[in-house]
Amino acid sequence: MNKATVFLTAFALNLLPVLGYAQAEVGRNVVPSFAPLAAKLLPAVVNISTTYTKAQPVESPRIDSSNPSLRDYFLLDEGGHTSLGSGFLVDAKGYIVTNHHVIKDAASIEVRLNDGSTYPAEVIGYDEPTDLSLIKIAAQSALPYVNLGDSDALNVGDWVLTIGNPFGLGSSVTAGIVSAKSRDIDMGSYDNFIQTDAAINQGSSGGPMFDMSGLVVGINTALYSSSGESVGVGFATPVNLSKFVIAQLMEKGRVERGWIGVKAAANLKEIPISAGQTFRGGVVLTEIITASPAALAGCAVDDVVLAINGRDVDGLKNFSRTIAEAPLNQDLMLRLWRSGKTLDVSLKTALAPEPDAEPLLSSSADSSSPEANAAAAFATEADLPVISDSADGFIDELGFSASDTPQGVVIDELSDDSQSARQGLKSGDLITQANSRSVASLADLVSYIGYAAASDGKLQLQIMRDGQSHNVALEVPTL
Repeated sequence: MNKATVFLTAFALNLLPVLGYAQAEVGRNVVPSFAPLAAKLLPAVVNISTTYTKAQPVESPRIDSSNPSLRDYFLLDEGGHTSLGSGFLVDAKGYIVTNHHVIKDAASIEVRLNDGSTYPAEVIGYDEPTDLSLIKIAAQSALPYVNLGDSDALNVGDWVLTIGNPFGLGSSVTAGIVSAKSRDIDMGSYDNFIQTDAAINQGSSGGPMFDMSGLVVGINTALYSSSGESVGVGFATPVNLSKFVIAQLMEKGRVERGWIGVKAAANLKEIPISAGQTFRGGVVLTEIITASPAALAGCAVDDVVLAINGRDVDGLKNFSRTIAEAPLNQDLMLRLWRSGKTLDVSLKTALAPEPDAEPLLSSSADSSSPEANAAAAFATEADLPVISDSADGFIDELGFSASDTPQGVVIDELSDDSQSARQGLKSGDLITQANSRSVASLADLVSYIGYAAASDGKLQLQIMRDGQSHNVALEVPTL
């Protein structure tokens, strides 16, 4: 053994504690092989292709996001036949989970198993808010399948394995780590994505993400790329969000979500629950639907929901999911903060009315409603400090100009170096709320900025872009 070999061997051994391996051989066994796990899982992962009738306009299915760098990763040829992506078997009878945008509006669906056999598939049901579909094939014998795990147990830095059909080449395995959790990528009310650096490319949409126990922890949904190729930023729907949807589709062929009849926004202020104890979290009720369970229970605009059935509400998405996944007619106890005191109200969940695209809440309030108008009247301009608003509508504190339009207050231009630009605001965004208050005019916006400046400086704007509602957290100088 020469000196160079001795040095490299010693260097590799010194790295083992850093890599987390207490004992290992130098060579091929330093890093464990994923081969046994991949061999176990591959038979349950399928490739999916669809066809469209000639009378149908052939449009490539799309994920619904306003971010142009978020890519669907399927393949489309010019003959009307789309080699779309992937899915995975969740039971021996042939039920398969995939993304809804993979099979949306297809005239026929073909599933290819890992052994090369193909089957026609039927759609059992789908859920557009979470971009999930359940399809089924009929096989002569029991099929291999995978089990669902616990995505909440994932930690940033954990290894994950993904299997898909990149570029139509067939089933392929990639490995990486969990880069982040709870990512919001502007796809809707249920954004809570797992981010990974495992290579995900075109053709893998709907494929599974596994933990190192071989349990499904996510469904691959989108990638971030300007070219359409993997740059190490992929997103998967957490399986804990998907379990409710899969069970509903398997049982009923559709998703029935709980509903209490409110609109809400994140609460940004600390609440003094008792001496020496504060609460930061919860949601502010911005509208109560007439004759809804919340209205009948006595909930009111500006109530802050602190907890549901004794469990703290830590944000808007947690609130939405808790209500949506509650069985119909289930008793719920809401702990509210109102006028400096806590109170409990009891209600029963109802079935979300159609259409079901935003079943629980929309974070945009209707400025024409009496409740919204009453909420907007919490202060007058005379009560607030003066905030800069030049003749051209430029607001220095936020770094953009805005104007009144028939649709409402619209952002015209942003300074490139402003916090608003860094937080993702764009020209053309419609501002609907500021700190849970309806914004009907530029004067309203300026007043609410002044109110924030006179308190803690925190300002949450709610904007509408391409039919989707988004919340953006900003700060203004305090006075």
